[in-house]
Amino acid sequence: MLKDKGKVWLVGAGPSDAGLITVKGLKVLNMADVVVFDRLVGVEILNMIPKTAKKIDVGKNSGNHSVPQEEINRILLREGLAGNIVVRLKGGDPFLFGRGGEEIVLLAENDIPYEIIPGITSAISVPAYAGIPVTHRDCCSSLHIITGHTKKAGAPDIDFEALVKLKGTLVFLMGISSLTSICSGLMRAGMPSDMPVAVIEKGTTARQRKLVSCIGNLAEEAEKNNIQAPAIIIVGTVCSLSKEFEWAEKRPLHGKRVIVTRPEMLCSTLSEKIRSLGGEAIEFPCIRTFPLKINPALDGAIAHLRDYNWLVFTSVAGVEFFLEKLKEEGKDIRELFGLKLAAIGSGTEKAFLQRGVRVDLVPSVYNARTLGEELAERVGQGEKVLLLRAEEGSPELTEVLSSSGVNYSEVPVYKTVFNSDNSEFSREIIEKGLFDFAAFTSGSTVKGFVRALPDLDFSNITAVCIGEQTAMEAKKQGMKVVVSQKATIDSLVEAIKGYSFQSVNI
Repeated sequence: MLKDKGKVWLVGAGPSDAGLITVKGLKVLNMADVVVFDRLVGVEILNMIPKTAKKIDVGKNSGNHSVPQEEINRILLREGLAGNIVVRLKGGDPFLFGRGGEEIVLLAENDIPYEIIPGITSAISVPAYAGIPVTHRDCCSSLHIITGHTKKAGAPDIDFEALVKLKGTLVFLMGISSLTSICSGLMRAGMPSDMPVAVIEKGTTARQRKLVSCIGNLAEEAEKNNIQAPAIIIVGTVCSLSKEFEWAEKRPLHGKRVIVTRPEMLCSTLSEKIRSLGGEAIEFPCIRTFPLKINPALDGAIAHLRDYNWLVFTSVAGVEFFLEKLKEEGKDIRELFGLKLAAIGSGTEKAFLQRGVRVDLVPSVYNARTLGEELAERVGQGEKVLLLRAEEGSPELTEVLSSSGVNYSEVPVYKTVFNSDNSEFSREIIEKGLFDFAAFTSGSTVKGFVRALPDLDFSNITAVCIGEQTAMEAKKQGMKVVVSQKATIDSLVEAIKGYSFQSVNI
C-alpha cells in the first residue's frame, strides 16, 4: 500500500549565523523526515538537523554544483511522492536568487503540497553585521539587489548605466568571480572611481572579513587580501559608515571557532555563551549519559532516604536522573524535606535552585577532593551520607571521605558512554583543522574526543579545560592546555576569551 503524498517545505536558513534561522524554519526542520541541503547553510544550522532525518547533500557551493539543479528538483518530487516531510534547506532566502521558483515547478505539476518559509537574506543581514545600513536618509533612498552570477563563463549581463542612474545602494550577490567586471562596468557607466564600496566574506559567521575601499581600487585590494566566496559586494556611500557603525568584529570571540564536547543535553549553555560573544560553537558531544534503568541499589536508597542525613551530587546529570527516578516512583522533591544537600559546583546547585530547592554545601573549589574535605568537616557525629553519582565516579571523593571516617554509601544513578554518533559536519571541520579551540569539561570528554578521532594529530589542538584532572587527560594526548580559573562554564568562557586576546597580541 502506497503512503499518502508527503509535503515539501522550502526553508530559508539565513546567511549562516545559527541565530538567524527563523522560529518557524527551525520548527519545521525538527519535524523533517528528509533534509535536502547545500553547503551555503552554516554548519551550526546543519548540526540542528534531526538525527532521525535522512540527509541529502546536494553540494551546491560557489563553482561546485555536485548535483545539477534538475536532479535536485527530481529529488524533492521523489521524496514528496514517498510520503515524507521534506525540508529543502537553503542558504539565505529561497526566492532571492535561491532558485526556489525552479524547485517548486515539479511539485506543483504533481500536486505535491509545499510551503515556503522565507529566510533572512544575506543582502541585508551581511551588511548589517559589517555596520553598513543598506539604506540611510543621508546617503540614499533606494536599494537594488543584483546577482553577479552567470550561467556561463563571461561578464555578467547587467545594465550598469541604469544602475548608476538610480543612485541607490547596490548589493551584488554571488559576484566575487565577476568583481573586476562589476567595478569596471560601473565606472564605465559614469560612477566615480572614489565611490565607497565594501566586500564582505563569510558574512555573519565568526570568521567574517570586511574590506572597505573605493570602486577604483576594490578589485586589486580584494585580490591582494585573497577574498573568497561566499562574499557579497556593496556599492554606495553607506559603505563609508562601516567604520563608525561596525560591531560584529568587535566582539571578544570574533574570528574564533570552538569545538564544544559536552554531552548533548548540556551543549547549549556553553554554545550560547560562545555565540553571544561572537564566536562559532561547533557542537561535537563526545559523551552521553544514560540513567541506569535496572538499578536495585537506587530503588533501595529511595525507599530508605530517611536513613541518610546528606545527599551528595557531583553532576547535573545525577540531579536530573535522580529526580526523574523519584517521579517514576510517584514521589517528588518533598522526599528531600529535612535532608541536607551537597553539590559539587554551581551548575549542579542550579539544577536544584531551578526547582526551588536550596543546597546546603557547595565547595569553595569545584572538584571532588575539595567537596570531600569540606563535606567531612560538616558531617555530624553519627550522620550518614549518600553519594548519588555516575557509575564510575572519581575515587578522590570516596578516598577523602573514607580517610576522614565519614559513614557513606555510594549509589550509581547513571552511566557515561562515549558518543559514536556525532555530526559529520562537525567532524569534517575538526579533521581539516578549521577551528581554534576545543573546550573540555571533564576527563571523559577528552577521552571521548580522542576515541572519536583516533587519527588526529592532537599536538595541534589547544584544549581549554575545566579543572586540573581534565587538563591532565588533555596533556596525556599532547594537546596544548589552557585551564579555567574556576570549574564553571563562565570561567571556561573567560579562559577562551583571555587566550584569544593573548594570541592576537603575541
